[in-house]
Amino acid sequence: MRRIKPLLHFPKFVPSIHGALLHQQAGRNNVGPMASLLKSRSVVRFSGPDTIKFLQGLLTNDVRKFGEPAGERDKVSTLPTPNLPYEAASPVYAALLTPQGRFLYDLFLYSPPKPEEKLDRSGSGPGSGPGNASVEVFADVDASVLDELLQTLKKYRLRAKVEIENIAEDFSCWQRYGGNLSEKSSSVEEPEAASVGWGSGSDLSGMSASQGSDVGWQWFKDPRLDCLGSRGIFRSGKTPPLVEADKETAEENYLLWRVEIGVAEGSTEIPKGEAMPLEYNLAGLNAINFDKGCYVGQELIARTHHRGVIRKRLLPLRFLDNVGKEVEQKVAPGTEVIDTESGKKAGKVTTALGCRGMGVLRLEQAFKGSDSLTIEGQEGDVRVEAIRPQWWPAEWFQEHQQNTVAA
Repeated sequence: MRRIKPLLHFPKFVPSIHGALLHQQAGRNNVGPMASLLKSRSVVRFSGPDTIKFLQGLLTNDVRKFGEPAGERDKVSTLPTPNLPYEAASPVYAALLTPQGRFLYDLFLYSPPKPEEKLDRSGSGPGSGPGNASVEVFADVDASVLDELLQTLKKYRLRAKVEIENIAEDFSCWQRYGGNLSEKSSSVEEPEAASVGWGSGSDLSGMSASQGSDVGWQWFKDPRLDCLGSRGIFRSGKTPPLVEADKETAEENYLLWRVEIGVAEGSTEIPKGEAMPLEYNLAGLNAINFDKGCYVGQELIARTHHRGVIRKRLLPLRFLDNVGKEVEQKVAPGTEVIDTESGKKAGKVTTALGCRGMGVLRLEQAFKGSDSLTIEGQEGDVRVEAIRPQWWPAEWFQEHQQNTVAA
């Protein structure tokens, strides 16, 4: 029987009995955790003795912990697993840039568990395998640019001993979000998460993820923000643990969740070859390590971070009519946002979904407290309301205020 995946969290231009409720924060949280198969993402595997060195020299974040033995890693999974006898390195969010420091691709990096760190086929104890297994790193990447990404990675490989494989047919990416999920961090609040692994306790989710499989993946806190929930890579064709049948929903709902929070993802929402990573808030999303060694495009990023001022940033947007009512499907990505008081361009819409969107706007104009932002060339007035995300570091807003006073 085919399962129908309800659109639990979607604007009203898509049929949904819950659409109007879930535009409100309280309504979204009352629905409970939702999960979406991310068809827009693919999986790439890196393996070989030079894997860590190769990725460390390319990407904006520090990936050295994936090469460290268990017990020496600086971070572990934030999902509680009291009956696990091992440490699982938490995922890393990173980006690959052009030599000029422009965004190309984003990657969620995972270290797959070793055989001895997961269930055996009986589900009663740890597995067994060679102790000197090659280093492996899996990457969750944008499917729309997969071939181009593989070409770029292989261009940089040169003589490095690292294999780069497309394994999208075998693995799929999932996101679990909503329902105050970011606030659940103990086994008491989410008891099933505590049973991933082997031991004397119950092992329902661990068995469903690992038994009879050579993978044994689990959910991890999203490495960007707690409010984004959990993310993971799982075997294709199987529903991951902790996903309730009536809570699996279309990927568009996850897109709307991100749009309202103000987090772009992939090489379409973050324009490839054009976007400045700091303007798209990648530093605040834990994608950039300013203390690591050199990587492609580092010079511009470091100089801007330490000496420059970020005058434009990606923001969540609402599209309204003259009386403040939300308007649907009247704005397209790429549309210019105009400040009617000055007549100048304030920025550009990068993503639009119903009455919500995201755009890169000048902070001085976005937060000056008037209703002067409108869509250029729109038939019938469409006002734009810029929203300051709750997850923004306080210093970003303080920096904007200081620059405004100085100006």
